[in-house]
Amino acid sequence: MIAMKTALDIPVIEDLLKALPDTYSVADRELVARAYRVAEEAHAEQKRVSGEPYVTHCIAVARILSDLSVPPEVVAAGLLHDTVEDTHITLDDLRVDFGETIATLVDGVTKLTKLPRVSRDDQHAEEKNDGSTSDGTADAARQRKRKQDLASETLRKTFLAMGEDVRVVLIKLADRLHNMKTLGHMPEAKRRRIAQQTLDIFAPLANRLGIWQMKWELEDLSFRYTNPEKYREIADQLAERRPDREASITSIIEAIRGMLEKHGIKVEASGRPKHIYSIYKKMIRKDKPFELVRDIRAVRLIVPDIPACYATMGLIHTSWRPLSGEFDDYIAAPKDNFYQSLHTAVIFDDGRPVEVQIRTSEMNQNAELGIAAHWRYKEGKARDMAFEQHVAWLRAMMDWKHDVEDAQEFVDGMKSDVFMDRVYIFTPKGDIIDLPAGSTPIDFAYHVHTDIGHRCRGAKVNGKLVPLDQALKTSDQVEVLTAKRGGPSRDWLNVNLGLVRTQRARSKIRAWFKKEDYEKNLSSGRDLLERELHRLGMGEINFETLGRNMGYKQPDEMYEDIGCGDLSLSRIVNFLSESQDGNDLLEAAAPTSEAVSTESINVVGLKGLLTTMAKCCNPTPGDQIIGFITRGRGASIHRQDCPNILRIIDRERLVRVSWGEHVRTYSVPIKISAYDRTGLMGDISNLLNTEGVNIADVGVKVADGMADLRLIVEVKDIKQLSRILTRIENISNVLEAQRVKPG
Repeated sequence: MIAMKTALDIPVIEDLLKALPDTYSVADRELVARAYRVAEEAHAEQKRVSGEPYVTHCIAVARILSDLSVPPEVVAAGLLHDTVEDTHITLDDLRVDFGETIATLVDGVTKLTKLPRVSRDDQHAEEKNDGSTSDGTADAARQRKRKQDLASETLRKTFLAMGEDVRVVLIKLADRLHNMKTLGHMPEAKRRRIAQQTLDIFAPLANRLGIWQMKWELEDLSFRYTNPEKYREIADQLAERRPDREASITSIIEAIRGMLEKHGIKVEASGRPKHIYSIYKKMIRKDKPFELVRDIRAVRLIVPDIPACYATMGLIHTSWRPLSGEFDDYIAAPKDNFYQSLHTAVIFDDGRPVEVQIRTSEMNQNAELGIAAHWRYKEGKARDMAFEQHVAWLRAMMDWKHDVEDAQEFVDGMKSDVFMDRVYIFTPKGDIIDLPAGSTPIDFAYHVHTDIGHRCRGAKVNGKLVPLDQALKTSDQVEVLTAKRGGPSRDWLNVNLGLVRTQRARSKIRAWFKKEDYEKNLSSGRDLLERELHRLGMGEINFETLGRNMGYKQPDEMYEDIGCGDLSLSRIVNFLSESQDGNDLLEAAAPTSEAVSTESINVVGLKGLLTTMAKCCNPTPGDQIIGFITRGRGASIHRQDCPNILRIIDRERLVRVSWGEHVRTYSVPIKISAYDRTGLMGDISNLLNTEGVNIADVGVKVADGMADLRLIVEVKDIKQLSRILTRIENISNVLEAQRVKPG
């Protein structure tokens, strides 16, 4: 099986071998070279989309892994990671030639080409000749679902393998990083899809593992394709100011180094690169334009030990005025991915802010390499307690993994329970509970104990009663109010209500309902589905056809899964929304024959600013435009070549603006029945405003204490309509909210 080297192979092999860590032995290097030769022969006839030999991708993945100083078998697996998926080589071949470890690592990152168990889709395909017919739209929807299932199953397989050996996910991250670097050769739709998945899954995964250098590269590369205009805008602004910024960073470093050397502190100082996506997130989070983001200038100081970190911080705060609210001590209180450093921001001599990070050399290596730093420092260590704690922590966060059979739900659970930032909540006794950010009192209750979660009926946060959908914050003290007996509510599984945010809690709630008897789940599931489709004005949908299109042999199987929580109503609504049938039904109910098209103006760095079109130049969509801040009337929008704009002296009042996206919406009439009370319509209006839904018309009738409200709302799709109807019904005094036929 092993191919002989050719003259053309030698430079590539030598370049790769030169990049390997110095700690690799001669045998380690031969293992990597042998893996290269096998990969080169296996992929000999294959090309990448760019036209390059496919093996160049394998080499690039191995090079990324070697920079992490991982063990040689991981680099070898990186070279071989696509052989089982794309060539004639099998896992058994790898076991024979390279051993069980490398074969297992390759298996962990190999994509699935078929679902690992007989799915309902397979059953349907085998039994399609039962006399039933389905149109091309349903077939296309099933095909999309099947592809999504395969992709989700592959991710699930990798995450489960990560729980056994974290090195699997390092190979997956290296593979994704190189694919992102060469994504420009793909079609635009595929670029956006892969980039969004990277931003949603792989960049947060790198962050969770603490591998900063991978995280920022994945984020910036993804942002480049998901929001190319904003990416170019920030990149251009950084490039324009680079000479001035580099000069100012040099003077800052010289001043800090001179000051510290006078006090006997040795320091390695460097400018810290600020990445485009992190700048964008800060602009959004703080609602500020590029010019007002404070930490565009940033320096990193590496000092010998922890006492020197705090001494350096004190000297910097003594020499320059610190900015309030900008100091973070991640040494005493590390981040949840075990990141340690001191952060501060001060006003430098030129009157402008600069961010400063202070850490030791080991902290810096851990910050850049995260969990991968374990192998760099492993030599001479009997045990790496930090590494073991990190792996144990990851496994604890995934303790629900065996309770979830659905692959997409598993991936969603990873996003909510593993990739999210963490909050730290106190019990009444003072114990600390670690939860994903956004968790609710019900999530907290289930984390404390399953039975407490089942019997949860209310909660106090910091001594005050709060709604069960309230997001908890770090340092909150939570007391769960329980009933003596009983179980969870089916409403808790309704994602539109936001009562439960973690996969751990959802799994335990579903397990409770699964214990209910079959007939009860069957009846509840049917009732829930009928009510939801009736509420959406889609009562004429054939349940047998829907069930088959969702992959079920019989509707009863679908009802049972709904009743016990294995199939959410939101998933059914999403399925209908993605099919042409769903959009046709929504459009058919609209009182106008044409969808409403809205246009808006985006003002960079400012939200909610009133804008008016200037009559002097009458800009239209497609024109290059600019905004001028007026006194008391917001921003007037002009063409950039408008004579009035060209004559303006006060250039500071000009702001960047752009045309907003054309949003296709549908006008849908809805009816709301409620007990009348003061502020009812205001609560409904506020809710629709937070959802970004416009009210085109409203009518209210009140009689005998009952309110009958008729609204026409502009929604984007069935998913949004379902969500707002559910949320409206959750408003106090509301009995029912549903769509009605026009006329």
